[in-house]
Amino acid sequence: MTDPVAPPCPDAVEANDVPCVTLQESFRVWTRVAMLSFGGPAAQIAVMHRIIVDEKKWLDERRFLHALNFCMLLPGPEAQQLATYTGWLMHGIRGGLMAGGLFILPGFVSILVLSLLYVSFEGSAAFQTLFFGLKCAVLAVVAEAVLRISKRVLKSRALVSVSVIAFLLLYLKVVSFPVLILLAGFAGVIGHRVAPQWFTIPRKPLKPMETPEAESVKEVAYSVATPVTGSLWKRSLVVSAICLSLWFVPVLTVRAFTGPDSVYTQSALFFSKAAMVTFGGAYSALSYVDQQAVDQYHWIEKGEMLDGLGLAETTPGPLIMVVQFVGFLAAARHDPHLHPLLAGTLGAVLTTWVTFVPCFYWIFLGAPFMESLLGKPMLNAAFTTITAAVVGVIANLGVSMATATLFGQTAEYSLDWISLSYPVPATIRPDAVIIAALAGVLLLVLHRGLAVTLATCVVAGAILRSLT
Repeated sequence: MTDPVAPPCPDAVEANDVPCVTLQESFRVWTRVAMLSFGGPAAQIAVMHRIIVDEKKWLDERRFLHALNFCMLLPGPEAQQLATYTGWLMHGIRGGLMAGGLFILPGFVSILVLSLLYVSFEGSAAFQTLFFGLKCAVLAVVAEAVLRISKRVLKSRALVSVSVIAFLLLYLKVVSFPVLILLAGFAGVIGHRVAPQWFTIPRKPLKPMETPEAESVKEVAYSVATPVTGSLWKRSLVVSAICLSLWFVPVLTVRAFTGPDSVYTQSALFFSKAAMVTFGGAYSALSYVDQQAVDQYHWIEKGEMLDGLGLAETTPGPLIMVVQFVGFLAAARHDPHLHPLLAGTLGAVLTTWVTFVPCFYWIFLGAPFMESLLGKPMLNAAFTTITAAVVGVIANLGVSMATATLFGQTAEYSLDWISLSYPVPATIRPDAVIIAALAGVLLLVLHRGLAVTLATCVVAGAILRSLT
């Protein structure tokens, strides 16, 4: 016997579909969701589905999946945006701010504390031993992400070709990540006109969610009426004015006080740009951040992206919180005036702000237009092609991280507009290869959980380091 669904709430955005729940109860539930949001977006979405759909029955299966499809069209972390959208449905703007904000808070606090420890103890032998196993294990996590997204998206030879071309363009450093996203979207629009069956993912019948992988791939042909009182366009202008002010006033203030060339101004502008172009979830964002933070700005070393990813994988909250780690290290190392820990904290706060304010903006601006956005085949083809390109982007991230972790040195080959980085075979690290292979077996073959895989690899790394 199932629990009865609560009566409709007249104050909710969806008055005919969303049950009436107090803000206090919502706060308790979203706090619980936030504290359980480990393991990346697929696991986080599974937690939300179990609590919001199965236990609380605040949304039905179709509404939840429909909202998920909308969030997957947006740049940024889809799990956090799904929480924001659900909160918006329940209690409007304040509900969206509460749900989305609580989803971020535990991860922000955890990464901040770990970043402080990282900078304070990074020279110790115990610290290096701990992160050795973690770095190697993260390679398998990235490989698993490539395989999971490939199964969901690469449904035609055309989309496979897009993925391969995207990988080569980034690996050979022919184009930047934002340009690649624009090219992929344009290719999707053209492809929809020429051969639409090659650039869309076939719809499947709606079934209940069974696994985190299954849950995020379903496409739902479902129409939801979203009545919004007043002028929709007037509301959009108001939302834009408020959100854009919250987004850019701090950036301009930082520039005015620290100068255009300070690490704070550069990081605020860079992560603002990343928030606008990182379609395809956290891993596409990490690829772009890795490319720019390491190669262009020289804020961090190549292997430190793996450290940040390992920290983000083992703490609650969106995986994209790794950008907070990068922002912390950038400010801690490049502000000549403040104490490194204070500078890092300011950098972490600023980076988190410019990363997530846009996420709220996309939801509050686009949610009333959700039906029209999901109903345009050409737009869906464009985003499908972008997601196919993201597979190549994540593969490039994996190759880049594997090269930095498994080899001691790399060499560079340049020819006109092509630049190629490749590992020096003689500098291979056998202990790193062993740990990475162990992580691959645990995660991809034996299908062990992420926590078990990471813990096992940390212990194995410590054992191997003690023997050498």
